[in-house]
Amino acid sequence: MSSHHKFDISVVGELNLDLVLYGLPGHFELDREHLASNLSLTLGSSSAIFAHNLALLGNRVGFHSAIGEDPLGKICLERLNQAGVDVSPVREFPAKQTGLTVILPQPEKRFILTYPGVMAEMRFEDLDLASAFDARHLHLSSFFLQQALRPRIAELFRLAKQAGLSTSLDTNDDPEDRWAPDVLEVLKWVDVLLPNEYEACRLAQAEDPLRALDFLGARVPLVVMKRGEKGALARRGSETFDSSSPKIAAVDTIGAGDSFDAGFLHQFIRGGEISECLRYGNLAGALSATRSGGTEAFRDAQHRKAFLSL
Repeated sequence: MSSHHKFDISVVGELNLDLVLYGLPGHFELDREHLASNLSLTLGSSSAIFAHNLALLGNRVGFHSAIGEDPLGKICLERLNQAGVDVSPVREFPAKQTGLTVILPQPEKRFILTYPGVMAEMRFEDLDLASAFDARHLHLSSFFLQQALRPRIAELFRLAKQAGLSTSLDTNDDPEDRWAPDVLEVLKWVDVLLPNEYEACRLAQAEDPLRALDFLGARVPLVVMKRGEKGALARRGSETFDSSSPKIAAVDTIGAGDSFDAGFLHQFIRGGEISECLRYGNLAGALSATRSGGTEAFRDAQHRKAFLSL
């Protein structure tokens, strides 16, 4: 894919590791010591998982984020570097700490505990806009975690559109569960919105996912609603597209939604039909779930290529 831009996609978002503890009891008691059967320390954060896996799909990816002056941040950069992500725009904040997410999987769902670290402090002024806009497309993840950047995210997207980039947003969850309306202001400048069913309903303040799709589809040219093992729905104007997910024995669904985003946008920026974008997004999400952590399945080149050729 030829382009005069440095990057195919610029990613703005948070950067941290995931510490995942496996084999936990189904119920926790205060002041009791509980044992895990295994652990994984792997690249975490929605933005970084997306960028890492997108690069391994064959895209030129620039990552715009912040780390602290600590070993955790260096490990994050090493993992992204290994995948081919350009991390030169990542800022290091002296005497600050990189964030960390602790994930405690349960039989059906999981507990997610996040210390944001420097990500809560990264401001609009910390971004290298010339580098960020030297791309065909701008993607931002975890809207509600960007506390210092959040007041100017709408401006970031507006400037990106004026610079000729297409744009996408995956808000992810709101830890405060407020879903404040400032996110709707950003949607004016978003080309592709990528929520899951729960997030779509919260954004639209609707209980029915299809009504949420109607609400969001009236505000964004393309809404892609992730539905886990049920696949995904997309709405473009009056058109609705449905795509099922491959049937697999899921090992770990951490990062599956971010991997879906990577697969979908990999095809989208190449002008792919919506049906093909959905198919590839579902395939990438399913690939992620075949290994523990959000990036391990993509790091295995032989496994990745075989799975994506299905």
